[in-house]
Amino acid sequence: MSEGSSGRTGKVARVLNEYSLPDLGEELVARWTAEDDRMSLRELADYFNTELLTTRLDQQHVDMLPGEIENIYELLTDEDVTSGTRIQAENRLSEYGIDVDDLRSDFVSRQAIHTYLTKDRQESYTKPDTDDVVERRLEELQRLSSRQRAVTEQTVATLRKGDRLDLGEFQVLSSVQIQCRDCGRQFELTTLLDRGGCDCNAS
Repeated sequence: MSEGSSGRTGKVARVLNEYSLPDLGEELVARWTAEDDRMSLRELADYFNTELLTTRLDQQHVDMLPGEIENIYELLTDEDVTSGTRIQAENRLSEYGIDVDDLRSDFVSRQAIHTYLTKDRQESYTKPDTDDVVERRLEELQRLSSRQRAVTEQTVATLRKGDRLDLGEFQVLSSVQIQCRDCGRQFELTTLLDRGGCDCNAS
């Protein structure tokens, strides 16, 4: 959805404008409303802040190794990091010409992300119906199972053709069994999903 008629007014919108990152706003919406691999507000806040750090480093023409930016962000924000380690990270950024206090003041909270998405962008998230989620996951597992059978059949056929395996005509069978550790009962995957659970606690 396009931005609200009231315009960008919150902190996230202001920072997006100051950093010239309009695409990041669209990405926040997409990641929050995605059906698969949806990101929480906390994850979105960390992602947003990491992108700000990345932009600051790019402005200073600083090249970083993969994972370094995420590590620096963690050192700046993780409460479990010692003060000495945090100061080292801050000094490193200062050497790059980055005002750490200014950068940190631009970091946003999960609440700021929520305000941006729901007020500035007028977006909402509706949790998918449980049956739809189960059906979609089952289809994914069935595709993986079919691929596994095909690869197994091809491998066995190749070994058989090369006289490395003494076997007549064959058929590949595969089945996934789920066992409940509470009661010991076993179910075929599709059966368990159709039942909606083991229900051993109800007996």
